[in-house]
Amino acid sequence: MDLSLFGELAINGALVGLMYGLVALGIVLIYRTSGIANLAQGALAMCGGYLTWLGAGLLGFPLAVAIVLAIGAMFLVGLVIERVALRRLTGQPMIMIIMLTLGIEIMLRGLVPGTLGSAAKRLDLGISADPIFLGDMLISRVYLVSGGIALALIVATLLLFYSRMGIMLRAVSDDQVASWSVGIRVERAIGFAWGLAAISATAAGVLWGGSQGVDWTLSLLLVKALAIAILGGLDSIVGIIVASIIVGVCEGLASGFLDPLVGGGTRDVVASVIIVITLLLKPEGLFGREHIQRV
Repeated sequence: MDLSLFGELAINGALVGLMYGLVALGIVLIYRTSGIANLAQGALAMCGGYLTWLGAGLLGFPLAVAIVLAIGAMFLVGLVIERVALRRLTGQPMIMIIMLTLGIEIMLRGLVPGTLGSAAKRLDLGISADPIFLGDMLISRVYLVSGGIALALIVATLLLFYSRMGIMLRAVSDDQVASWSVGIRVERAIGFAWGLAAISATAAGVLWGGSQGVDWTLSLLLVKALAIAILGGLDSIVGIIVASIIVGVCEGLASGFLDPLVGGGTRDVVASVIIVITLLLKPEGLFGREHIQRV
């Protein structure tokens, strides 16, 4: 085995996995606070990328201003989704709420590209495309910078849970009824979690838009994010970091060693295989809490 090739695929894969992890972060945030599996996170990442391109590419704002405006707009989108759509289904079967998030995903996946154009839009983040040489290994500079930013944002979110707002979110996650009894506004906390999820999706959309362009395919990041959230544990932010690296490395190695044998396409299968194996062997994930119910 070529160790240099192995290391190159593993390192670049891990960095890509951390970029996936930003999308998974929104899924975990919402599940931790409300117990809802958010299947609209991929479309939110796509919308964040489109809004950033709209501000920087079409309206001519500086990139930093466009990103801030996109983050603010997507935070409001997250609040509106929770307030207008999900809150109306309070008390309904969980499957209806999950199907609603899937419906939002499908609607946005068609509506936004149909309105702003489905062709890939260039989003220049100013990162040099020249690789970094680490011995005989070539490390993508774009992936290195983007993966580092993604890791920093995930860690910052983890630290947020030790702030006043974070403590409220943790309380709502543990017991919504008890949170109500001590005066915590549960709906406001859940709405804030949706806003944070939209922000993390926007950050992912911007980073992926800078590496591959902005188009409807950004919504397909949902599958990778689900694999990471399920493997790491749907209520664990630390699990996101570990699972992101595992999923990314597995994808990188599969594309490098298995694609030549089977003719390609293994990268797209890895996430699905990880989801199935995790649910069969360890449904709570690597770091998730195991919920035991009396029957």
